[in-house]
Amino acid sequence: MRDDSARISSMMYRLVVSGCAAAHSILINMDRKALALGRNQFNQLGLPDTKSFEKPTLVPGLENMNVISAACGRNHTLFLTDTGTVYACGENKCGQCGIGSNTPVVAKPTRINYQGPPIVKVGCGAEFSVILDIKGNLHTFGLPEYGQLGHNTDGKYFQTNTKMSFHFEMSPKRIVLYIEKSKDGHVTPIDNVQIVDFSCGNNHTVAIDAQKRAYSWGFGGLGRLGHAEQKDEMVPRLIKLFDSQNRGVRSVYCGSSYSLAVNDIGVLFLFGQNKRTGEANMYPKPVQDLAGWNITSIGTSYTSIVISADDTLIAWGASPTFGELGLGDLQKSSSTPKEVSRLEGMKIPQVTMGYSHTLILANTDHELTREKYEKQPEFDVDD
Repeated sequence: MRDDSARISSMMYRLVVSGCAAAHSILINMDRKALALGRNQFNQLGLPDTKSFEKPTLVPGLENMNVISAACGRNHTLFLTDTGTVYACGENKCGQCGIGSNTPVVAKPTRINYQGPPIVKVGCGAEFSVILDIKGNLHTFGLPEYGQLGHNTDGKYFQTNTKMSFHFEMSPKRIVLYIEKSKDGHVTPIDNVQIVDFSCGNNHTVAIDAQKRAYSWGFGGLGRLGHAEQKDEMVPRLIKLFDSQNRGVRSVYCGSSYSLAVNDIGVLFLFGQNKRTGEANMYPKPVQDLAGWNITSIGTSYTSIVISADDTLIAWGASPTFGELGLGDLQKSSSTPKEVSRLEGMKIPQVTMGYSHTLILANTDHELTREKYEKQPEFDVDD
């Protein structure tokens, strides 16, 4: 466990990816090849040996493809190629790898069972997956437990009088209904929704459409869906606050029990709870400490948040933390946003977080960034 930052390799990368439930990460290098590190007990790295990998290791089976993105669930991974094709590996007992069966483990990257328009984005909850096609349609698969697949069901049924089970979605299925709900519960369908971006928490998803409206669905506990109530939502529901403010949403990021949204003028909103105790935001509220910061990238974890903004890194997360905030040994946690002084002045185009770790991409073309980067300790791994 490290409480400060360290360089992990001299290779250059375009993208770093993890997930709020994931103890593994995927790195995509400048040649668009996928490298993996972290836990691999379910082959979620796509590597044959189920030990943990401490340094980025090339994922076999994808060497002849250009990988442009990836997503990490608790124990599974999706890879997206430049042809709009998706490959999956790892735990699949809920059908979260989307290969058309729930074979418990998919040991190597396998093409998902999907024949629709090319895919442009992939995302993973803990045990479910979401993919976005080029026409703005979302398709989901895996565990439907809290309505998180958006198909108007939680998939529950009784196997016996006492044993509950789920109808897993083992192949991608398109979400067909988006709704608006009034205070008295009246439901109105919203037509011609074209999704442009989304983010998954452990058991919920927030998406934005071409008109910059935001929708959320899945597990509603602690207000993480932003509807001022804690009900689970079985289909994507419009988040009224952003619609009525006349301020569109430009990006969304989900942690395990909270959601973040950045609006048109750069204001950051938090709904749900990123602490273990205390008050939860039942609807989106501006994060006043971040007012005026120009946000570049956000990493979301179990309860911690790390934000790249204005040539520095801002982090916060309630105790216990495991070094993911990068604040050093003396202050391991922070209940309010705090600048990570060691990285001040660095250009950080992208940050991502796993369950309790953080990966940062630094732009070493920028002179001050390169100088600071070269002073960071190197993370050595014995071969």
